[in-house]
Amino acid sequence: MADFRRTRAFEPTGVFTYPVDPTVSAVLSAVASDDWTAFAKLVHPYVHWTEDGITTRGRTRVMALLSGHDGVKPASSYELRDGQVYRWIS
Repeated sequence: MADFRRTRAFEPTGVFTYPVDPTVSAVLSAVASDDWTAFAKLVHPYVHWTEDGITTRGRTRVMALLSGHDGVKPASSYELRDGQVYRWIS
């Protein structure tokens, strides 16, 4: 069953105000450290990644998108399927 969360846990200062799902924290860490092997294990193959209203679909496309960024925007909402990120909205 999907686990869908909406959160306002992220403050503009870059600090979470309460505990975040470990998978979400691991995704942020993997992107920050350019660990794409770890990232691939954390996101669903058919992930829907939305930033600023633009959705990119598929793990490979999302990795290509994020590898060109300085960082990743924390999720305002996300959905997990089988322990992997299926939707990420920031």
